[in-house]
Amino acid sequence: MARKVFFSFHYKNDIRRVVQVRNSGVVRSGDDTQPFMDKAEWEKLKRSSANAIENWIEKQLKGTSVTVVLIGADTYNRPWVKHEIKRSYQLGKGMLGIYIHNVKDPQHGTSTKGKNPFDLWYIEKDGKKTHFSEMYPTYDWVNDDGYNNIHKWIEKAAKAAGK
Repeated sequence: MARKVFFSFHYKNDIRRVVQVRNSGVVRSGDDTQPFMDKAEWEKLKRSSANAIENWIEKQLKGTSVTVVLIGADTYNRPWVKHEIKRSYQLGKGMLGIYIHNVKDPQHGTSTKGKNPFDLWYIEKDGKKTHFSEMYPTYDWVNDDGYNNIHKWIEKAAKAAGK
């Protein structure tokens, strides 16, 4: 079953790595993934209001079952990635993270491994904190053979969320 997926990532640092993951052909089947903005659209949107950005994110999340956080060196610190994770949780989306620092950027090569952005969030149940990093798996695109496994990871995340 094809899943509609929202990709969350740090545009400026990681777009060339993200394009390689998105163009792997494994996830995309026709128009089953959410489109992502080209740089011109994102730059224009960034200059608008926070409300406009939030509305765009809501539109992109609509109809998706899974949010895939593509984790680069600085993804952890990105405010809109944080917002996308929070909203995905609130909307009951399946989630997973994929480290992309080992994917070679054609201009800059590989990068350093960033912190897991799921470490920033937690829920409390019976007085115990459970971090999102304990709830949502992370993988490494290169070391865990993302090209051949991403569809399995997405399906597993969707099922874990009851989708």
